[in-house]
Amino acid sequence: MGLTIGVDIGGTKIAAGVVDEEGTILETHTVPTPSTPAAIVDAICTAVAGAGTGRDIEAVGIGAAGYVDDKRATVIFAPNIDWRHEPLKDKVEQRVGLPVVVENDANAAAWGEYRFGAGQGHHDVICITLGTGLGGGIIIGNKLRRGRFGVAAEFGHVRVVPDGLLCGCGSQGCWEQYASGRALVRYARQRAAATPEQAAVLLGLGDGTVEGIEGKHVSAAARQGDPVAVDSFRELARWAGAGLADLASLFDPSAFIIGGGVSDEGELVLEPIRKSFRRWLIGAQWRPHAQVLAAQLGNKAGLVGAADLARQG
Repeated sequence: MGLTIGVDIGGTKIAAGVVDEEGTILETHTVPTPSTPAAIVDAICTAVAGAGTGRDIEAVGIGAAGYVDDKRATVIFAPNIDWRHEPLKDKVEQRVGLPVVVENDANAAAWGEYRFGAGQGHHDVICITLGTGLGGGIIIGNKLRRGRFGVAAEFGHVRVVPDGLLCGCGSQGCWEQYASGRALVRYARQRAAATPEQAAVLLGLGDGTVEGIEGKHVSAAARQGDPVAVDSFRELARWAGAGLADLASLFDPSAFIIGGGVSDEGELVLEPIRKSFRRWLIGAQWRPHAQVLAAQLGNKAGLVGAADLARQG
């Protein structure tokens, strides 16, 4: 199969891109993300039409946040869009006249990294997305593993602290409450409130208040050596690495690929994650260690992965 289109549904924009068999994006078309579910379907179709104009497109892959059924057709539940058992595949196929595959956006990003990014050369990889929340994907034996009902790899909602912090999912103690962009900001605010004299750079990047600290400020301050910002990254990395050690016990991959906005800081966060991973890995002194790698495709991974999954049908 030749050219396919991948669609990434973001909070502010919907991007559609024409992708070739080498994972190269040849053309993109973006539209603003509407506020209603029906309008989002319209916008997806508009973006697909805009990207594919004048090209021979063979299929469309859509990355959607939320639970996607085992047939990769229906969005069972989307946390940020009022989709409940939404037959997205059928609706878009009727409009664009092409075969459509719907996939969870974190799974799509994981597949993109496996095929064209940091996962090349590996047969067994676990991808972790450290963004606002925590997502992931499982590739074992060169196949994307989605589980019986299509909703596997919701790593962010594995409970790591019994009766811990309340999560947006309604549970308590979920991993993403301790290893995510939101967690990083919470750590920084707590530490800045306790020791403001050590957070001068961090506070100065915002409005001077603890409440004004945002993720971008923590990253910038850490790069300048601000003690509170650096320590906040270390705390996030401690939780992230401990979680990877648990996943190694479950899946025994050859590599973990770390993506998402938090991972943009590179070795500032990756090396502490590796250290924590080695600390908590059972039998670490005797067993082989999975590599912990930075994702390579950035925010294009989901679009490229969705397009490639559509190519494979």
